[in-house]
Amino acid sequence: MMDARTKLTPFSTHWGTYLAEVESGRLVGVRDFAGDPDPAVIGPGIVEAVYHPARIAGPVVRKGFLEEGHACDRSTRGAEPFVAVSWEEATELAAAELDRVRKAHGNRAIFGGSYGWASAGRFHHAQSQLHRFLNCIGGYTASIDTYSHAAAHAIMPHIVGDFHDLICNQATAWPVISEHTRLLVMLGGLPRKNAQVNASGVGRHIMAEALRAAKQNGCDFVSVSPLRSDAMPELGAEWLAARPGSDTALMLGLAHTLVAEDLHDRQFLTRYTTGYDRFEPYLMGVLDGQPKDADWAARLTGLEAGTIRGLARRMAHTRTMITLTWSLQRADHGEQPLWMAVTLAAMLGQIGLPGGGFGIGYSSANGVGYPVTPMRWPSLAQWINPVEDAIPVARISDLLLNPGGTYDFDGGAHVYPDIRLVYWAGGNPFHHHQDINRLVAALRRPETIIVNEIWWTPMARHADIVFPATTMLERDDLSMCRWDPLLVAMQQAIPPVGGARHDYDVLTGIARALGIEEAFTEGRTGEEWLERMWTSAQTRAEQAGFSLPELAAFREQGMADRPSPARPSILLENFRADPIAHPLTTPSGRIEIFSERIAGFGYQACSGHPRWMPPYEWLGAEAANRFPLHLISNQPRTRLHSQLDCGSVSQASKVAGREPITIHPDDAARRRLQPGDVVRVFNDRGACLAGVIISDDVMRGVVQLATGAWYDPETPGEIGSLCKHGNPNVLTRDKGTSELGQGPTAHSCLVEVEKFAGTPPPVTAFDPPEIEER
Repeated sequence: MMDARTKLTPFSTHWGTYLAEVESGRLVGVRDFAGDPDPAVIGPGIVEAVYHPARIAGPVVRKGFLEEGHACDRSTRGAEPFVAVSWEEATELAAAELDRVRKAHGNRAIFGGSYGWASAGRFHHAQSQLHRFLNCIGGYTASIDTYSHAAAHAIMPHIVGDFHDLICNQATAWPVISEHTRLLVMLGGLPRKNAQVNASGVGRHIMAEALRAAKQNGCDFVSVSPLRSDAMPELGAEWLAARPGSDTALMLGLAHTLVAEDLHDRQFLTRYTTGYDRFEPYLMGVLDGQPKDADWAARLTGLEAGTIRGLARRMAHTRTMITLTWSLQRADHGEQPLWMAVTLAAMLGQIGLPGGGFGIGYSSANGVGYPVTPMRWPSLAQWINPVEDAIPVARISDLLLNPGGTYDFDGGAHVYPDIRLVYWAGGNPFHHHQDINRLVAALRRPETIIVNEIWWTPMARHADIVFPATTMLERDDLSMCRWDPLLVAMQQAIPPVGGARHDYDVLTGIARALGIEEAFTEGRTGEEWLERMWTSAQTRAEQAGFSLPELAAFREQGMADRPSPARPSILLENFRADPIAHPLTTPSGRIEIFSERIAGFGYQACSGHPRWMPPYEWLGAEAANRFPLHLISNQPRTRLHSQLDCGSVSQASKVAGREPITIHPDDAARRRLQPGDVVRVFNDRGACLAGVIISDDVMRGVVQLATGAWYDPETPGEIGSLCKHGNPNVLTRDKGTSELGQGPTAHSCLVEVEKFAGTPPPVTAFDPPEIEER
């Protein structure tokens, strides 16, 4: 029973909407939004995290940097003590460094990539705030695309159309799939845990109920994944445990069967696609003497040839939807499974039909397939960046380690700028980026690193100047998501913890020191910006045919819904109805099975049509003789990436205080492992400790270790140090998917596992660094 003194305050996160329970100004609990049929498990973890000792209490400066400035020894980043300083001193020091670098080296020497999910609020969004500020002082080198789907973002415009505006925003809606799909082939599965999250906020988690409805309506499910748990158990999905990285080979085998048995839709291919005649000779082995038939695919995937042929026949004879998770393209040659899935769907001829065709990203974010008309809500204007340099987001270490180096990207040749200063806000690259040891080396190169952060994450520990930031519970904001109908008046529930300040206030102080406060703030307080944004939201709502209340009334009611569309979307429905009147944005206006444009780039790792290219690391590689286990570093169930790792929900999932690693019983028996053992997971790039879970939910030869455990080196600051906590990115390789997309390739990774000898070192990831007082 709720205490009469408890105050309930609404707030939104990337994993759900909640009511904060506050007593005497202190957060004591959170309640799930009553309208959410499938709340995420992550939510309660925020209660402990808000007050955790890992919160940054006040502004600090790395000791050597404070004493010697930017000429100090940078190899001690991550290990050296910090010194507590006043807000005034930290602000003046940050302003002086920004001014020095832009005057001595130009604004392209400032890197403001600041990648991460930050806050669900539209105003207090750390990256937006930082990018606006940096543009006010002359710009910065930026990063583009996302770790989530960089390869898809690059290749889809060449073969179908814009990834965001078409593939995501116009994805076939879940109600259509529930009603019409009779066979759902899920490449990468449809993991329920991934569907917990959505950029900008979540009101209702809908995937589970949509899949249950599909099941009730007679849909069958096939999950192609190394993990049985990537499909909800109640679906009764057929589990095809193909070798990780072999999805393209599987789809080629399916496509070969369609042609060999004359099951492909020639009429669709002729009317809606271009280049199939260039692809089929490769598929049938005319060009290289190797038909990509089911027997060939069976040798690569580890599946039975009869299973592959049987699946192809089923797909051809019923309404079939092919789905791919974003994880498939986070691997070597990650563009290929995307291209091949579109090609396979075109051969089936069901693209544009209700419940047929393909989709990319179902379950990767709750909003993909949500039956709502996507809306562009107002956000803080970032202005135009005068600096043209923008690197692919997964090439950060390359940027810092190779100033002046050249690289190819999506048809262009580019040069890495010489970065002297990094300003990071609202993210933790030690979660996202591959090969942490290489990243540690890269972070020694800039002269200055400034970080705004809530907790002592690894990125904050590697900074020179650190500003403590507030959480979403400590400020007012507005949650308005393009993929969710719920709007939330996020209201401050508790006072800022310790000395934390809003990013807007931190940057306003630096802007004032640089003499550009008026340009950054336009003379507005944070509250005045919220009023302006809400007024703009009201205008956009009116243009869309509905109304929103005044801000005061909205805050009083806490939440509001926008109407659902009259008709759920079907991907490429208009194109199928009339490809002349509704052409695609590709060069031909049609689906490009062969792309003259991509072929013209001359890339070795991405040629003119989809093809099988063995990943640099997979169970079919020679390296598997030394490292015989394929590592799947997937998204965690108990947090969003690394957010709330110090919270109770994430901590409860640990084994022996470390991130759990799941291994098949046969593989565990060979290594004499028992549940709860601490193991060393290693390859030539690095090593980490993890706690053992034994389960046949993973296929033989595969281990699963989720991302997001805060990097915790046994010897802080040392390159190659053992991570005591279980961050898999000490193991993954920092290599682009191809010259086209330059996306991350974390899922092409081989390791070995052994029981740790002796007493494992304690986890210290959440202990604050040494902070000296003056």
